[in-house]
Amino acid sequence: MKKRRLAKIAAVLSLALLVSAHAFASPTLQNGSHGHDVMLLQQKLTEIGYSLGKADGVFGKSTEQAVAQFQRDQKIRVTGVVNAATWRALKTAKKRPWGSDVQPPAKTDDTPTVKAPLAPNNVPILPRAKVSNIIQTAKNYIGTPYTFGGTTPKGFDCSGYLQYVFAKNGISIPRLADDQYKLGTRTKSTSQLEPGDLVFFTTYEPGPSHCGIYLGSGNFIHASSSKGVRIDALSNSYWQPRYIGGKHIVM
Repeated sequence: MKKRRLAKIAAVLSLALLVSAHAFASPTLQNGSHGHDVMLLQQKLTEIGYSLGKADGVFGKSTEQAVAQFQRDQKIRVTGVVNAATWRALKTAKKRPWGSDVQPPAKTDDTPTVKAPLAPNNVPILPRAKVSNIIQTAKNYIGTPYTFGGTTPKGFDCSGYLQYVFAKNGISIPRLADDQYKLGTRTKSTSQLEPGDLVFFTTYEPGPSHCGIYLGSGNFIHASSSKGVRIDALSNSYWQPRYIGGKHIVM
């Protein structure tokens, strides 16, 4: 019995050391990856309570979903891709209170189902007749709290909020801000923006990491990380220096 316990402790320590080494090397893993690094990832996720089925060394959909859930829990940008930040978080992660042995809390998803294909990049996508509906839908959720990775009225992050508002109006747009930045056509100045267009800012990382919907008169609506869904001015002392551009999406 003692030998068995010591062997188990040794195995856990070995896995911890391997994860630590990989955190330093930071191999990028994503759907389609396979091999020893993926096996190590799967073992660590299972150990800390993320159910993904068999640890087979193949990075499939279940592994991607487990990674995304881990990133959401750790307040890392949710991509489903294991990057250096994810490896670092795995190195010190504690077992969560539910997982493979305990049922997770009941999950509700009231994100509207959109049968329309994903909106194409680099062209306007919003019919002018739908602009007022988009803006009204957006305003309906003023006061909704901010939740990292949130995509429903229980809590939104910035891009989850935009995706939800457009989905409620039958338009399917990408989930992440940097992908949403590919929509529409670039504007040279704020004077070219129309109500319904999208506006983007750089915040926690370089590039378009925050987004909102332009309302007109220099104002935009967005899911603020500090105060939830609200209306702010582009000239706001915080947002103005972080503004990186607007995308004209109104047809």
